[in-house]
Amino acid sequence: MCTQYNCVNPGLSNRVPVAQPGWNVPASVAPSGGSATWVDAAGGEVPPNSVPGGFDNEQVYVARARHEGALLPGKLVPSHGVCYVPWGGAEHGKPEYQVLVGCEPAWVPSVGGQVPDGALPSGETEDGEPLFVGRAKHEGTLSVGKVQASHAVCYIPYGGQEIGYQEYEVLVAK
Repeated sequence: MCTQYNCVNPGLSNRVPVAQPGWNVPASVAPSGGSATWVDAAGGEVPPNSVPGGFDNEQVYVARARHEGALLPGKLVPSHGVCYVPWGGAEHGKPEYQVLVGCEPAWVPSVGGQVPDGALPSGETEDGEPLFVGRAKHEGTLSVGKVQASHAVCYIPYGGQEIGYQEYEVLVAK
């Protein structure tokens, strides 16, 4: 289980990535209070106090999963039994994942890879670039994905694809 930056689950990163040139990361990446925690889950399980992130024919939740050496923010769709993450131009369903619990999210509008102060670091690319939880409206849904500052977009997983949006919202944990 991971609590904020302290992971005790093997295979999940316990380090906060160091910003590199071209990465547009916030000055302060610590959550602004609360007790944001990532809880292990699988098969569509929704732990108590899970953070809702959007809607796609049902409530979806803020989650993350490992894929190809990266730890990727995405969306848990309970009825599908997986967390969907965007990577490499495609949507990937992961039956084992972590769900964000125990915080009150504020969704801050942003554009072009910008990440507001107080955004919760929620993963990293296979190269160590920090990723943050973002969401965007798409075809009547509100879909949760990853903000990747070096690409200047929020990527969402939807309909088998990884779709980039230059206008999105970023999760700031209260």
